[in-house]
Order: sequence, then C-alpha cells, then structure tokens
Amino acid sequence: MDITKLVAAITLLLTFNACTEDLPEAGSKPDNTPPSSSFSAEEQSGDYLTYLFTNTSDSATDYEWDFGDAASGADNTSTEKDPSHTFSGEGTYTVTLVASDKLGVESTFSSTVEVVEPDAPSVFVPTILEAGFEDGGLAGGTGDGRDSWRISGGKIFGITSSPVRTGSQGAKFDAGDPRVAYQELTVTPNADYIVSIYYTMKTDPAGGALRLAVLGEAISNASEAEAAIIASVSGTDQTSASDYVQMTLEFNSGNRSTIAIWIDSNNITEARVDDVTIIAKPE
Repeated sequence: MDITKLVAAITLLLTFNACTEDLPEAGSKPDNTPPSSSFSAEEQSGDYLTYLFTNTSDSATDYEWDFGDAASGADNTSTEKDPSHTFSGEGTYTVTLVASDKLGVESTFSSTVEVVEPDAPSVFVPTILEAGFEDGGLAGGTGDGRDSWRISGGKIFGITSSPVRTGSQGAKFDAGDPRVAYQELTVTPNADYIVSIYYTMKTDPAGGALRLAVLGEAISNASEAEAAIIASVSGTDQTSASDYVQMTLEFNSGNRSTIAIWIDSNNITEARVDDVTIIAKPE
C-alpha cells in the first residue's frame, strides 16, 4: 500500500474523531446558543417549608442549585433538574441555579423564596344539645332533657330536680342500675379540645365513680363504647351530695371529624351531672 495514502487516511480519521468529541450532547443547542438559566418555585401542598422547583432553563444539560440556607446545616444543594427542598424555617432565602451545557458555558439565575408559616385554621366548636338536661331545649321547644343523649343498647339516665347546678333539671345515674349518656359531635381534625361536666355523688356507700369519656368515632350500640374510647377521666368526689364539682377532659381529635361524648358510672353510688361544655383548648 502507498505509505503516503495510508498516512493521509490516518490523519483524516484522527481529525474526524477530534471533531465528533467536541459535538454537543443531547439537550444542548449549537455553540451560538448558550444556556439560559431560569426556574419557578411552588410551595408544596400541606407543607409550608417544602418547595418544588421547576427548571425552565434553555439549552442546558447540567444544573447546580444553591437553596440559600446553608447556615441552618441543612442539605443546601442539588444537581437534579427539578428538585424539591425543605427549608429549615420561616425566612427569605435566595435560591440560585447555575445551568451549563457540555461545552462548559454557564448561566446563573437567582430568585428569592419567602417561607411563611400559615395561620392556624380556626377550630370549630360544636354545640352540645340539651347540655343542661332541661326539658324543651330542642328545636320547637321539644325534648325531655335526654333525647339528644340516647344510644341503642344503653339505658338512658334519669332526670333529677334536686340538687341541680343551674336551671331546674340535671341527669341522674342511679346506683345498681347502669345508665349511660352518648352524644355525637362534629369537630375539627387535629385540634385540641376540653370537655367539662359538673357532678355530685351521694356520700354513701363509698367507692363511687363517674366517668367522662370521648369516643373516637360514632357508634350504633352502647356495647361498642369501650373499644372506641380515646380519652377518659373519672370523678370520685363524695364530699357532698349537694355541691357540684367540675371534671374536665382534654383530648386531641387526631384525624377525626366526628367524636362522641360518653358518660357512665360504676353504679355503686348515685351520681348527678349538669352543665356539659366543650371548648377549643386555648393556645
């Protein structure tokens, strides 16, 4: 073979390989169109600290993000195209994106992200029907003071006119005869509440107890109550049969929008109840 032609062929091949190595990779445009860096940011639903970043850069293949909160000790950088980032707390952060292509040409874009914790949602406070166990307390002047507290499978409490705390009637839980009270309520999920009742018990026999409980769901039969309790407290004050004392129960509604109030006793001593309330726990 002619040595001159062989040398020429090798030279041509080497020149071709050198040229192809310099070609832009996928995602890059020709050399006369350098990268242009840009992005948008959107708060992630349900988490005010986490933002999703949409990369709108043009003619770029590589990305370097700086989220501007290195002082917090958090992971402050990313090389993803469309990253998400959780900031350490409220504040104004300067987020910077450096976009480049395979030729090493870079473009830098910065924008501020304002991280603000939203106001806590207002807590809905339900209305307790027949809270004082008075006759005629329902719509149209109806109700015998107990109608809102009935549950299938449970014997409703009695009505007493003495002693009472307010009004003219109270609820009576007899000794030796199991009585219950049940009422469903609509609440705000993940909210703190305080339920309160006033009660009194006869001084004899000793060992009496009245229970106030919150059920984490609506039930259809009294037999289901025990398994549904999420919080409870018992009152055992037998100091006076005439003087009412307050008993309170704090609870968090969790992921629930429906709870129920439940009242019963250990049936040893006659107990009376008046003035049931529910409030949102003060912050």
